[in-house]
Amino acid sequence: MVPVTMTMLLSCADRTRPAPVVNLSGSTVTTATNKNTLNSSQYKVKSGETLYSIAWRSGKDVRTIAELNRLSAPYKIYPGQILQLHTKVYKSPGSSSTVSKANVKTSQIKRKTSPKVVANQKSQEYGKSSGGNFTGVKVPSLTQKVKSWMWPVNGRIISNFSNSPQGNKGIDIDGNKGKPIKAAADGLIVYAGNALRGYGNLIIIKHNDDYLSAYAHNDTLRVTEQQTIKAGSVIATMGNTGTDKTMLHFEIRFRGKSVNPLRYLPKNN
Repeated sequence: MVPVTMTMLLSCADRTRPAPVVNLSGSTVTTATNKNTLNSSQYKVKSGETLYSIAWRSGKDVRTIAELNRLSAPYKIYPGQILQLHTKVYKSPGSSSTVSKANVKTSQIKRKTSPKVVANQKSQEYGKSSGGNFTGVKVPSLTQKVKSWMWPVNGRIISNFSNSPQGNKGIDIDGNKGKPIKAAADGLIVYAGNALRGYGNLIIIKHNDDYLSAYAHNDTLRVTEQQTIKAGSVIATMGNTGTDKTMLHFEIRFRGKSVNPLRYLPKNN
């Protein structure tokens, strides 16, 4: 028989563990913490990551992070590189005004323009999903508007979009393993891999300078990074990687911020 005091201690200990979030379908929903979001001011690049995947995790526009780190397209980065994710604000010596540390560094570099600065920029390489391999393929500028969106897969929505901090940042669509997943619009594959914990096998497509879409929990990936695709092209097959249920987690982001995909997709699914 377990003593009463011991039972109380065990009960209290259990309360410190976060309870799993379960949606109406009974499957466990991956929390924002499990999505591996980035809240720190700096980040050390890991093998297999791209600036787009890092921007996705931090919830920022890739151009914002690129500007903070003085990166130009195609935003080449390399494992071990330290990236600034947030602008640090501090008071300048002898002044009551606040200035951003990133702006100070930028102004200092402008005053010290030299060939070394150009050389450093050229050394920043874009890591492929295999990690450590470098590529010189240029990312084309996608400036056209997204004329229309299409459903990446037909199926029942089992979890809707939510604006709450711990809410679902996209929609979850039910389906069978192996079912084809299609690109929701024309674009460029800027990430294809499984380095983002909680998303499983993930694909991120850049549609233009404002819009990105993501397709998570895939079984197999049918595309590679830097590949241009057309709307309706098969990019993956449905699976349950990174989750406990076969489904597609689909997101659309506008300038780095999550938006409700149902506002863009056709009414008929």
